[in-house]
Amino acid sequence: MPSRTSIAIVAVVFAGLGAYAWFLIHPRSAKPASVVAPAPAATRAPVVPSTPAVSASPIEPAPAAKKPAATAPATKPEPAPTVVAPAAPTTGTIRFTSDVPDTSVFIDRVYLGTAPITAPAVSPGSHQVKMVASGYDSVSETIDVVPGPRDFDVKFKEVKLDVKLEVTHKHGVGSCSGTLVATPRGLRYETSAKDDAFSVPLADLEVFELDYLTKNLRVKIRKGKTYNFTNGDANADRLYTFHAEVEKARKRLTTG
Repeated sequence: MPSRTSIAIVAVVFAGLGAYAWFLIHPRSAKPASVVAPAPAATRAPVVPSTPAVSASPIEPAPAAKKPAATAPATKPEPAPTVVAPAAPTTGTIRFTSDVPDTSVFIDRVYLGTAPITAPAVSPGSHQVKMVASGYDSVSETIDVVPGPRDFDVKFKEVKLDVKLEVTHKHGVGSCSGTLVATPRGLRYETSAKDDAFSVPLADLEVFELDYLTKNLRVKIRKGKTYNFTNGDANADRLYTFHAEVEKARKRLTTG
């Protein structure tokens, strides 16, 4: 059994061999990495929590004395604008219209044009107006013109009739007096003799004749009585005019 000395020798030998082998592996130039020891932790001062400073309540300054409100200087009211009224017209303006196309218009026999048309600057006073439409009776009228506008409208297609005549109705024996009145609605005889009074449409006049020489207007009502009227004048002019106006209206109503 080996002794402790020989075991120690063997161990030294192996240690030397191991050191030689390590030397062969690691060259001499290589320096072992230096191990830096960690720096000792700095001693930190204990953190003392800060107490927030208590600010003293500010002392409110005494309110400044209010200055008296400035008084606005008195302003003078602006003068109202002057309104200039338009000058009053000194002449008349007439607008002519008609229900028939190409109606010719004349003022004081001077051709103005065809309706509708306006005549400006017509001098105030009396003027003769005439309007003519083909196929219709002309319309003539004297008008009084005043400063400012006005309308003059003629309806040729409208039946116009408004005439009356004082007459005497001749009976077989005796007579009665009254008034003949003609309108587009008809012919009527107004009299105190109730048995002779009548009112009929123009279309129901079976006979409506004038004998100018005898100054007699004969009226026969369809399915009715016959009347003979006179006006007692020296001539039959008023009877003629009355008869002509009624006949014109009857034709217009018949022909449309």
